[in-house]
Amino acid sequence: MRVPRTGTPGHTPRESDIGMATSGLQHDPALIVAVALASGMVAQAAARHLRVPGIVLLLATGVLLGPDVLGLIHPQDLGGTLHTLVGFAVAIILFEGGLNLEFKKIRRQASSIRRLISVGAVITAVGGSLAAHLLLGWDWTQSILFGTLVIVTGPTVINPLLRRLRVHRQVATILEAEGVLIDAIGAVVAVVALEVALSPAGSSLADSSLDVLTRLALGILMGAAGGLVIAGLLRIHRLLPEGLENVFTLSMVLALFQIADAFVQESGIVAVTTAGILVGNSKTQALRDLREFKEQLTVLFIALLFVLLAADVRLGEVAQMGWPGMGTVLALMLLVRPLNVLVCTAGSDLNTREKLFLSWVAPRGIVAAAVASLFAERLTAAGMAGGHELRALVFLVIGVTVLVQGLSGAAVAKLLRVRRPSDSGYTILGASDLSLCIGELLREAGQEVLFLDSNPAICRTAEDRGFRVLYGNALSDTLAQRAELDGRAGCLCTTSNDGVNFIFAKKAREEFKVPRVWVALRRGHTSVTPEALAENKVHVLFGTPRRLDLWSLRLERKLAAPAEWVLTNEEAKDPPVLAKGEEGPEHLFLPLIVQRDKKTMIMDESVEPEQGDHLVVLIYLERQEEADRWLREHGWIPFEEVAAKEETATSVP
Repeated sequence: MRVPRTGTPGHTPRESDIGMATSGLQHDPALIVAVALASGMVAQAAARHLRVPGIVLLLATGVLLGPDVLGLIHPQDLGGTLHTLVGFAVAIILFEGGLNLEFKKIRRQASSIRRLISVGAVITAVGGSLAAHLLLGWDWTQSILFGTLVIVTGPTVINPLLRRLRVHRQVATILEAEGVLIDAIGAVVAVVALEVALSPAGSSLADSSLDVLTRLALGILMGAAGGLVIAGLLRIHRLLPEGLENVFTLSMVLALFQIADAFVQESGIVAVTTAGILVGNSKTQALRDLREFKEQLTVLFIALLFVLLAADVRLGEVAQMGWPGMGTVLALMLLVRPLNVLVCTAGSDLNTREKLFLSWVAPRGIVAAAVASLFAERLTAAGMAGGHELRALVFLVIGVTVLVQGLSGAAVAKLLRVRRPSDSGYTILGASDLSLCIGELLREAGQEVLFLDSNPAICRTAEDRGFRVLYGNALSDTLAQRAELDGRAGCLCTTSNDGVNFIFAKKAREEFKVPRVWVALRRGHTSVTPEALAENKVHVLFGTPRRLDLWSLRLERKLAAPAEWVLTNEEAKDPPVLAKGEEGPEHLFLPLIVQRDKKTMIMDESVEPEQGDHLVVLIYLERQEEADRWLREHGWIPFEEVAAKEETATSVP
């Protein structure tokens, strides 16, 4: 490692020596990257605490540390290294975005998504070009380059926003898919437009369109091949040594990006996006850890790149855009985007309020910033004017759209009533047969049910029964956020590990403010104390520790089935105790839920049966007569008998 010499032995550094050393450190590429990375992560952490869009603080950090203010970061000193970092980072970011695009999620809105990334891209490019030409007075070449640069939106800004807003699922799906796919398409279109602008002879519209389609097609083909290879290698059990799956995938993605770019320039972005989608839908064992690893890398690179790219933009250049520049940004937000959405969602099942929300949300992200910086450098190198102004206007678009739409998104979503209702639906940790039985009862009661599990085979079983399932480590923040716990009415923790159940329940209560949480405890094996449960306001599922594996096995072997009983208290021998201590005969039945006045209650230690309650129990079929007798003796009768009596009473004149 090189150590700068600032003096000789016995020599006391003068002020000028210190200034020279400091100046040297400021222009040290390694130090520039280190400072940008550290400050970017500090900004990301602060944004999480302040609940503001992370890019807002990242842009501010880049400007603060850049030459215009403190002068600690000079990105131009990185030379070609900056573009290498940008390329690798964009590859990882878009691959991670593709990992989270599930075919089954986007299939229902495929028509709108397809039009947004094709017809919508054309509308945005034309609208942006016209706005820049009319409001700023730019020539057509510079205006068209700007129009192609603002085609993109981007998952780096869309996904964090969606996590905070919890909008209707079809709206979130469209925005997420558009953000990932339009980045790849927009980058290719923009680079082709730049090459045409730099070409002495120019190109016809037909030739340029063919060039775009060729790059997209080759990128998709190479990405599909690369994605299938990566997914195939990850799927083969023990082919890759444990612990190497993530770094192996990372190396393959970076290689795919560079190889595709070597064949056809700018096709690498399309290739890694395609590969990410294929790997994300392959259901490999390593997918859970891969998603977490890639998301962490994405956060890291976003922090680094936005600080570096923002520091490379001069405040004076942005200020020179003035009101015409702001008018151009507003035209994109208030005219071009609404027209885009209106045309591309025509005939869809989206209502007017959802279309209005889509019209409002289109913040630009890292790809727009990266390509704009590339444009500035290449136009300047070619001796053409306007590159720096172009970059300044794009960063103005990024700053305004992220700030305005990010901060106003919640209010707009609430005003348009497109947010999913809070305190609705249940999340169930663990998808055993017993858990699925409870899930089906809750679903029949009109509740949305989401399962979390780390076993891919169990996840597939739950999906086959029509449930939405998230595969992964439930204790990770990533999966908990994807599960949208902060909008749930309750969370049931039903795994065979009492400790995991309790930790997840505590996390749901403390971090996501879930109103009511339950943990299933194993009889004779629980390490969770009653004091810990009471202190954290965690309820015991089924009212007391139970033999969970036994009941799941009974369900699997068709030896147990749910039955509905109604409390009448007629000739009851004892109070209808069901879930406290050892009084309930666990070997005969297991109480699951209670319906009272159209309200569904999960059976726990706090439920006191009342007259008219409808109870659903899981009956052990081999001892059904004993179970029936016990329930009747304690004031319960089968629902079928109640329904028959009511029908007879109403039929008598």
